[in-house]
Amino acid sequence: MNRKSLRITIMLAAALFLSAVSDPALARRGETGEKKTGVLLLAHGGSQKWNDEVNKIAAQVNESMPVEVAFGMAAKRSIQDAIDRLIARGVRDIVAVPMFISSHSSIITATEYLLGLRASAPPELAIYARMSHDHGSHTASQPEDSSFDPTTPVKSTVPIRMTQALDNHPTVAAILLSRALGISQQPAREVVILVAHGPVSDKENDRWMAEMKSLAEQMKGGSGFKRIDYLTVRDDAPEPLRSRATAELRRVVERAIGEGNKVLIVPLLLSYGGIEEGVKKCLEGLSYVMSRQALLPDDRLAAWVLLSAEGAARNQ
Repeated sequence: MNRKSLRITIMLAAALFLSAVSDPALARRGETGEKKTGVLLLAHGGSQKWNDEVNKIAAQVNESMPVEVAFGMAAKRSIQDAIDRLIARGVRDIVAVPMFISSHSSIITATEYLLGLRASAPPELAIYARMSHDHGSHTASQPEDSSFDPTTPVKSTVPIRMTQALDNHPTVAAILLSRALGISQQPAREVVILVAHGPVSDKENDRWMAEMKSLAEQMKGGSGFKRIDYLTVRDDAPEPLRSRATAELRRVVERAIGEGNKVLIVPLLLSYGGIEEGVKKCLEGLSYVMSRQALLPDDRLAAWVLLSAEGAARNQ
């Protein structure tokens, strides 16, 4: 995809979003309709600046559908409070939209359990339950009271469904391509490397890699880049997995440089403040350019949330 095609893609995405948020039928449904669907926007949480970007997306979607945000990693209290707020706003059903990079993680399966969408909880839920989720600070905390159990499903008087995470959605590919083109000078002599956090387990990592392959293929078409590589650094994995993953990143960069190419690093992250510093340390002494922006902020993610929720509402 060349710059002209990218501009057209962005304009189409914006048009879809604007038409959706300005649809009188949707507006009526959001206010008084029989089938008033609310959106439970799930997000990891981070710095106040990052949380503000998520809240900005929620505000845009809220013009068409009631939205409440639940920050945290499978944080039952945050999820329950957001559900209660949606019910208080009169919704008849709820669509949970996880603004996470991949559907293949214990955070997603733990959230599915808390929402009553799966029979058993992953063992990691017990770990998440002991964390403090305020503004993305995931440190051990004491239970808020003896009657509240953070490891049991939430309570809801309305049905709840859940969509997929960002995964390999075309919107993600379009944003990543924007980031790559933003630091590109001669695409034909440049190798783009997508770098993601990645999960701990090998099985889930294979699924992440399959989605990243799909994103790379979507980006490649017509972009003019020499090649688009992709990998996960798995920095939460135990040794020696973590060291092997970071060493592989260095090898991939060294290979591209050895072929006479310029290297463009594009992290597949919702926000900066994590693995990008480890990537820089791993690549010390090597020549590369890293995108200065993660997926956020980008208004196209608001369109993705709205379309995901509307799609789930239509297919119930």
